[in-house]
Formats: sequence, C-alpha cells, structure tokens
Amino acid sequence: MILSVFFACMRIKQYLCSGNQRNIMKKILFIGLVSILFFSCQSSTEVSSPDGTLILRFAQTEDGGIGYRVSRDNNEIIAFSPLGFLTEDQSLGNGFCMVGTKKKKHSSVWETVWGEERFIEDRHNELLVSLRHESGMLMDIEFRVFDDGFAFRYLFPEQEKKTLTITDELTAYRFTQDAEAWSIPWRTEYYEGLWQKRNLSPALPSREGDEPTQDTLCSPVTIEFADGMYGFVHEAALTDYPAQNLYVREGALRTYLTPWLREPIKNEELKIKNEVKAYVELPFATPWRFVVLTKTLPELVASRIMLNLNEPCKIEDTSWIRPMKFMGIWWGMHIKTMTWEQGPNHGATTENMERYMRFAKEHGIGAVLAEGWNKGWEDWKHFDFTTPYDDWDMEYLSRLADSLGVQIVGHNETGGNAADYEKDLDAIYRYHEANGIRVIKTGYVAPIIRTVDGLQWNKGQSGVRHYRKVIETAAKYHIAIDNHEPVMPTGLQRTYPNLMSQEGVRGQEWNAWSTDGGSPCEHVTVLPFTRIMAGPVDYTPGVFRFENSIIPTTRVHSTLMNQLGLFVCFYSPLQMACDLPEHYMEHADAFRFIENVPCDWEQSILVDGKIGDFCVFARQERGTDNWYIGGITDEETREVTIPLTFLNNPSPICSTDGHRQSDRAELFTRSREGEKVPRYTATLYRDAEDADWETRPYAYNIEEREVTADDTIRVRMAPGGGFAMELKINQ
Repeated sequence: MILSVFFACMRIKQYLCSGNQRNIMKKILFIGLVSILFFSCQSSTEVSSPDGTLILRFAQTEDGGIGYRVSRDNNEIIAFSPLGFLTEDQSLGNGFCMVGTKKKKHSSVWETVWGEERFIEDRHNELLVSLRHESGMLMDIEFRVFDDGFAFRYLFPEQEKKTLTITDELTAYRFTQDAEAWSIPWRTEYYEGLWQKRNLSPALPSREGDEPTQDTLCSPVTIEFADGMYGFVHEAALTDYPAQNLYVREGALRTYLTPWLREPIKNEELKIKNEVKAYVELPFATPWRFVVLTKTLPELVASRIMLNLNEPCKIEDTSWIRPMKFMGIWWGMHIKTMTWEQGPNHGATTENMERYMRFAKEHGIGAVLAEGWNKGWEDWKHFDFTTPYDDWDMEYLSRLADSLGVQIVGHNETGGNAADYEKDLDAIYRYHEANGIRVIKTGYVAPIIRTVDGLQWNKGQSGVRHYRKVIETAAKYHIAIDNHEPVMPTGLQRTYPNLMSQEGVRGQEWNAWSTDGGSPCEHVTVLPFTRIMAGPVDYTPGVFRFENSIIPTTRVHSTLMNQLGLFVCFYSPLQMACDLPEHYMEHADAFRFIENVPCDWEQSILVDGKIGDFCVFARQERGTDNWYIGGITDEETREVTIPLTFLNNPSPICSTDGHRQSDRAELFTRSREGEKVPRYTATLYRDAEDADWETRPYAYNIEEREVTADDTIRVRMAPGGGFAMELKINQ
C-alpha cells in the first residue's frame, strides 16, 4: 500500500510539471478527482459485537482480494479468510475497490409462533461494505456481529449487468487453532448418516489435486476447539440458491455449493470443474453464512443467530398453526407387519385409522398420521394425492376427526417426482383443506429428485426453489408442512412458521430395518449438538417394544427410559409418538409421560452434556410454570446431577407484558414476597438399577417427590439409557 501511494504521488508530480499555466486549473481538478477515487478505496474496516469482545475486520489484499478475520478478547480465532465468487465469465475474488461503508446497531425482542423459546433477543452490530470490481460490477457484503458469533451475506444491487452464472463461491473459514468437527459427507442420501468427528487442524497439508467430493461435508458442521471453545458453521435463510457444503483445503474450511446437474450421472461420478452452481438475477442477496463461537456447550445450544438472520413472519394470521403430538400408521410398515400398498396387511384402512384416532383421543394425542392411504404405492410410478384406496373412506374419517377433535396428518410421498407434485399443488392442498387436514407430511424418496428443471440434487438451487414453493402454497391453504427428505433446515420457520418440522436425519426407522443392526447408542447423543442445531427434527421417538421377530438382527439401541428422554432432548413442534397403540399399553404407566409432555416451550436450557456422550435438557412449558427434564446417554452408565435453580428463572428475555429480563426477575421476586417458596411435584421416570439397552431395556422405576428450586436431583442412566421428569407447580 505504501509503495502504491508513492508511485501515485510520483505520477501526479510528473503530470503537474508538464504543460503550461493555462492548464493548471484542469490539472488541479484532475488531482482532486484522482485523490477522491484513490483515498475512498479503503483497505480495511471493522465491527465489534455489542459486548465488545468479538471483532470482525474486513480487509483486502494488494491485488484487491477481499476477506475477513475474527478475534475475541484480542486473540485471533479466524485468520484472513477469502470471500467472493467465480462466475462463468470472470473472477469476483480480487480486483475490488472498497468505495463505502455503513454501520448501525440493532436491538430487539421478537415472539415466536412456536419454538424452544417464546421470546428471542436480537442484538447485533452491522457493517455494510460496498465494493466496486475492476469490471464495473457492484457488490456489497453485509456483516452482522453478535455476542456469540457473526454472519455475512453477499448483496448484488441493481446495476447494468442483470444476471450472474456462479461456478464457485470462495467463502472460507481459516480457524487458527486445532479443532475437531462433527459432520457427515455431503452426498449422504437425505442427510441420513451417522455423524462422525474428524480433524480440522490448520496444519492439514494441501491436496490440490483432490476433488472436493472426496472429503466434502454437509453443512452444518459443529466444532470442538483445542482450547475448549465451541463453534457451529451453517447458513441461514436459504432460498433460490444451492445449499452450502464445506471441505478442508490448505488449512481452511471452504465452501462447495451443491451443483446443477447437466447430464445423466454415470457410475456416481460428477463433473467437478466449471460446474454451474447458481443462476442469479440481479438484484440478489445470497443466504447468510454464519459461525457461532461460544466458550461453553450450553451457550452454543442457546444461540439463536440462525433464526435472527431470517425475515420476520410473513403469515398474518398464525392461529391455525398449532404445535402438537401425533401418532401414526407408520411404524407397522417399517417393522413389516403392515404394508403401504393395498392388500391383506394394508395399514391405512378406515378401520385401522379409526382405532388409532380413538386411542389418540383417549390419551390426549392431537393427531394421527396415515401413510399409504392414497393410490400409487403399488408401483411408485405416479402417486395420486386426491384419490384414496378403496379401503379408505376419507369423508367418514374427516367427519370422525372433527367429532373427536383429533386431526388427520396427511401424507404426500412423491417418490422424488417434485415436478408433478408442484404442478398439482393447488388441487392437492384444496382437497386436504376441504377434508379438514391442516398438516401434511411430504416425502421425496429418491437420491436425485425430478424437478421442473429435470433430475437435480434435492439441495441444489432447483430443489431449494421447489421446497420454498411448497411452503408458500401450503400457507395459502392453512396447511403446515412436515418435510421428509428435505434440504437441511436454515431457519425459514421464522418467516413461514407453517414449515414446522423436517426429517434430514438418520431417524428411528433405521432401527427397524437397517442392515447394520440399527443406530448405535451414541447417535442420539450427537444429534442435539449437530443436526438439531439447524432446526426442528422429525426423528419419531417413542418406541416401546424393541424386539422384531421379522427382522431380528436389527433393533433400537436404547432403554425405554431413553425413548422418553428423547421427547425433551429432541425438539420438534410436531412430535411423533411412533409405536403401535398396543405396545404403549404394555407400559401404560410410562406412556403417561408422552401423554403429558408438551412440544412448545417458554424457554429451554442445556443443563449438562458432552457431544457424543450424553445430554440433559430442561424446558419450561409455554404459558405455564411447569418444567420438563430429559436425559439420554450413550453405551456408558452415567450419573448426572441436576440443580433445580432454573425453577426460579422466569422467561429470560421478557414476559407477555414486554418486561425485559431484569424487570421480569424483579416482578417474579415481588410476586413471591410473603409467600412460601414455590413447590413442585416432581415425577421421575428412570432406568432401574439393572437396566441395560441390550439385556433389560424395560427395567424402569417411576418415583414422585416434592421439590423446590433449592433441591438437586441425581439420576443414574443405564447403558443406552435415559430419564424423563415432570415438574408441576403446586397450586
């Protein structure tokens, strides 16, 4: 930079010394113009978090390359990391001049329609960097820095150029210390893989000749740093853009966007170089890239950066969007006692559905899912979402549902044919609305789906467009969506809260038929810190019978109490109790917890945990003083200690009357003045002393006692075990 200034000054001096006096005014004007252009092209700027501890600095290289670095408490966490794009006709990774910056502060509190918290605080400082490329292209980068992390996105304002064809995104994260990351490979079908921990050391050698597909990871990635700090790398507000994937090169975590497919796939090979990733019409804003950085695991889980980066709710009347538990004609198909298609063992019959619905009514379950009610399952060539099989009376069941106050959850399996489904969306949703169906579980069982653009990855730009259209169309008909085989969640439920739950996980069904015998005990202790950090998950907990005579080599790797603990540890506003009614009645006393546990919360706390070992969550029921606690462990026996001090904590942000935290705490204290300490009846569902997931999964005890916020609960979890607890305030 110093040399650049020197040579610029020499050129200006040479110019001044030439010509005659008549040109002096023109020369002065020219110098002024050059000075304005030169000195307005700054090389760096920074923005800090509201508490001042986290600092993000935008900087440029000598060739006009753009990037950033991040420090906390004066210690660099992320070294200079590049930003930008490659397009089909130019590089937008260097050749930039910074022509302006804007800063602003933001602080607000917003209320969720449903969620792990009722109120969410959004406090951040913002920096907008305006850039001009040497080609004339204009691009802005918007940075937001929170106390617990940072985010940025690229903005292309309206300009002479109207379109971009993006072939690569250059976004990278060069962490400065050794770290390990929990991840799954990017081409894991439907994201249904076992999360593994791998090294992310900055000392990793370059493998320039390798293709990204050999080690590319799905976003999100959860990071454990050598100094004990935690990180979470993901994206927010993904719409009309391909999903982000990540790979390690030259010590940095780099971005690999899901590509468009332009030719038939042969032998599972992809064309890596010069792939088209996105077609962009200007003006345009990319999804947010964000990194959560916290000192503790509870702080990591509590971060709400992703939701804060999404737009506010666009649905004016949300009264029809209701969190609830549901059952389903589903597990029987996976354990092979029922079939999806019509036949002697057909599951979704009128008679069977009525049995499930009456059971749900009796036990306080809000809805019943039926898979296989519609024609098309016999050959998977074309599913008809408005024509039932002959043994399904939709009109009768619709009336019965209305009389019982139990909803029907519709099921629309497309077999990966998103194009046909999209073409008929309005007719399909009108049919469901007319029959009182307010929730639809969608499915896309195909490694590559057929979109309106042909065969594409479900998380490519075309797939992302399809999922967004489904959500928006469903909202018009007051229908909520539970999306299976989705793109990874990115917080869109804030904008469209009818997107209530999604799969995108190796869920419970793998424990019915997987050739590897079922998911290991560790699996469920990883998910709260990885997949579920990205959004609600339809894992389908609640298996109460573990033996399967039809597939005896596969089973659920847990105790019955572990299954109860999942209802608290795994968040979803549509929470499925997946087993058969008769199996629940074999342990009716334990089933009471499923009857009682809500799925909409005032606040949520990670009490204790370690990724891949165990976790304990406490959640306050929305609108009440009642709390629920759940714990799960891996194959190791574990004893956990749970101080109940959180019982003294009101909602941490504000209350329904808008009071902030300090005011709310004072109100809570005043309300208890002159009264006895609030007492709760605690009902504990725990593993028996001899319980074990392999040998005695049904051994459990149920205990009841009175507690206050001054008490501490100690619970032993058996191998593959867990516990659940209700804390109901005494009136």
